[in-house]
Amino acid sequence: MDQFLYSCTIDAEPLHRYAKGGYHPVTLGGFLADRRYKILHKLGWGGYSTVWAARDERSYKLEGTYVAVKIHIAEEDNNREHHELNVMKKLASIHPHSPHVMHVVDDFDLEGPNGTHRCLVFELLVPSVPDMIDARFSDGRLPGKLAKTIAKQVVSGLEFLHQEKIGHGDLHTRNLAFTILSMDNVPDKEFIKTLGKPEIGHVHRSDGKALEPGIPEYIVRPAGTHLWPLSNIIKIVDFGESFLQQTVPQTLHTPLTVRAPEVIFGDHLDYRVDLWSLGCLLFELFVGQPPFDSFLITPTILVDQMQEMTSEALPERWLGLWEAMGGRVGAESSGPGLQEWLGDMYFDGERREDLTGEDIAKLGQIIQKLLRFEPSARASASEILNDPWFRD
Repeated sequence: MDQFLYSCTIDAEPLHRYAKGGYHPVTLGGFLADRRYKILHKLGWGGYSTVWAARDERSYKLEGTYVAVKIHIAEEDNNREHHELNVMKKLASIHPHSPHVMHVVDDFDLEGPNGTHRCLVFELLVPSVPDMIDARFSDGRLPGKLAKTIAKQVVSGLEFLHQEKIGHGDLHTRNLAFTILSMDNVPDKEFIKTLGKPEIGHVHRSDGKALEPGIPEYIVRPAGTHLWPLSNIIKIVDFGESFLQQTVPQTLHTPLTVRAPEVIFGDHLDYRVDLWSLGCLLFELFVGQPPFDSFLITPTILVDQMQEMTSEALPERWLGLWEAMGGRVGAESSGPGLQEWLGDMYFDGERREDLTGEDIAKLGQIIQKLLRFEPSARASASEILNDPWFRD
């Protein structure tokens, strides 16, 4: 499809992806799965799916239970979809379930003009940590006590996944979501009012002709976050890159700035990629930004920063590829180490500081145990969770 054939005033998922193998057009007030799920609002979108707030009409409760419905693109060879479904089904079979890992409550196939879409139904979780920070904390980072509460829950959720031999594969702050206070038995109108009235933008075709089948009549802006009745409970979400021990992928698409070095060097992968990402995540939770630069970042620049931050040399088996990438072997570090950088970024004099220098020093020691080039040298989630700093 011509990428510029259609236009809309709402800036959301790309319209050219509404084609064969792409997104499914959704209508507010419409029903899915034999009229079981009534679509009420949009929660978000990504490269492989759109996510919608819906009411489960078959719930035993008076007004129904509100859920999130994730509608995958219709590509036949969508490995993310298969991996996610396999992992979510395994998680659904485990009892007791971790309170800090999202779980699926239903799945079904949806036939549409753009193909067959796998749909997963989850408990209602919103917003992500960065969205909540943007909406509620003007200085761009969490209060220290809340950051520590969230961090402990994330490590607990990751410990659960790793004990079950599951790798998340895409651990970063945008894949951490808050639970909301129960809204079951709340009428539709009140529920929608809490999310904010849906804002829509009608889709137009540049040549004035009728929309093709599979193109939505309008795009919905995702619900805002400032009015949600949030709890302080966090769950790990989005298992599109997840994997079981027996189906480890060749590579992962974790955002580059939190991507484990073994992914960059094409080495053997296992669940310990999450431990490197956890180190980056902890840094960001407390400081408000990742430890590595994201501006104009490339794998070569990132690995240079990794060596500076960790004060470690690359494993010998990676050196040949590192030279081929244009990297400098044996170059002396010129940047700050992890502990110095963490302190400089936290005590920057511009944002609220409610943790002590001792707290930040202990946090740095924890992160240092995770940011190790050799996966086998990284502290496990259980070790991190049992650190005295998290028990204070």
